[in-house]
Amino acid sequence: MVHLVSVFLVLSLTLLHQGFSRPSRIRKVTSLQRASDEDDVKSQLEKLWQEVNSLKEISALQTVCLRGIKAHRKCYLIIEESKHYHEANEHCIAWGGTLATPRNIDENNDLRDYAKRSVPGTKEFWIGVTDIVKEGQYVDVNSMPISYFNWDKMKKQPTGSKRESCVVLSLAAQGKWHDEVCLGRKKYICEYPIP
Repeated sequence: MVHLVSVFLVLSLTLLHQGFSRPSRIRKVTSLQRASDEDDVKSQLEKLWQEVNSLKEISALQTVCLRGIKAHRKCYLIIEESKHYHEANEHCIAWGGTLATPRNIDENNDLRDYAKRSVPGTKEFWIGVTDIVKEGQYVDVNSMPISYFNWDKMKKQPTGSKRESCVVLSLAAQGKWHDEVCLGRKKYICEYPIP
């Protein structure tokens, strides 16, 4: 990261030097031309800054993937601090992701296996599925309809209760889902798309 900042500073100083230093034999620059040159330099600096930020995001994602797992063009990371559903999702968003939403049996099984290995003894994890907006209509954290479900039918899930609107992946039920009260505090799994 220090190397990226150094490259940015060198390029910035080079651009500033090229943009503002003129040989003495060139005619005087009008204030309009100087303003235009300054805008060009500022534009180039802004582009460089955006590239540095993009590189920082890629570096952060690689760190997440090293701590978590890569599967299905996503990185998954278990957060061991217990939070209620909304706090958990906000934390994932703050780090560039969302609560994990399994889209098929393979993703669900990978999350289950990762959770078993990572936090033995923990029984449940928040995932990004909810029916908060309309009872019985489950959506992901982006309000997109869910087409894959892994309900624990042995326990008659989902219960259909208006109080229980947020979904957990249960290790006790071999990765099956059940709905819970969103204010309960649980560990959770974030997902980050791999560009």
